[in-house]
Amino acid sequence: MIACIVSGPGAPDEVKKRAEEIFARHGVECWHATRDHAETAIASRLAKTDVLMTLGGDGTFLAGARLAGPRGIPLLGVNLGRLGFLTELEEDQLETGVTGFIEGKHRIEERTILQVELLRGSRRVARSMGLNEVVVDRAEDARMLRVQIEVGGQGVGVIDADGVIVATATGSTAYALATGGPILEPTLRDLLLVPMNPFALTVRPIVFSPQQDIVLSIVRGPAEMRVDGGRRGRAVATGDTLRCSPHPRRLKVIRFGPPEDFYRRLGDKLGWGRPLVPMK
Repeated sequence: MIACIVSGPGAPDEVKKRAEEIFARHGVECWHATRDHAETAIASRLAKTDVLMTLGGDGTFLAGARLAGPRGIPLLGVNLGRLGFLTELEEDQLETGVTGFIEGKHRIEERTILQVELLRGSRRVARSMGLNEVVVDRAEDARMLRVQIEVGGQGVGVIDADGVIVATATGSTAYALATGGPILEPTLRDLLLVPMNPFALTVRPIVFSPQQDIVLSIVRGPAEMRVDGGRRGRAVATGDTLRCSPHPRRLKVIRFGPPEDFYRRLGDKLGWGRPLVPMK
């Protein structure tokens, strides 16, 4: 068995070394990559990898998901950050987690991955992939965007807004939630569309059934596109089209607790269902 350890910025060397030593005790060969490693530089090694571990926060987990998901590699997240909503283990659970995985005391939870194509006429300008969402919002010098929406080849409507988010069920607890979207159970295959500050009060988030492409045509721009909160946005011009669809392969996330742990994490990590005023 071969394991890849992907570390985020600031991940202590002693933690990386300890993870490698734990794997080694179980006869697992390890190699290391950083969160910002170019995928093309490590693609050949990923092809021979059996499990991918991330050491960092949710951003590192998202980076690991983009590497692991399309290749069918199980992903195990260890939280070294502040929130750690997506990751499965805390740092002090590192050894028990690796041992539990090696001994088969885990389950696999599948998550939908979003793939996004930016089209300019008949030409594909860019293609990106993310576990959470794609955000299309107005550029700094732009007025309100006008976006035409199609789903499954059928026109849904045209909206005026500061932007639009298309999110997976996993991403429903990220930026989509902050802009007023609903929370979806993370294993659902549905895609979620959330308008950002829409001009019309009746324009509200919509959950679309699985396996349907959502097409966003920029009627009035310019705009900027970001996938999974990427630091570099990509320019989107008036007339461009974005095709958002579920990737054919789903991400395999290593979990040790029952599926219902998601609701506990909502309370523990995000404060959902925790009253602001203590009950007497």
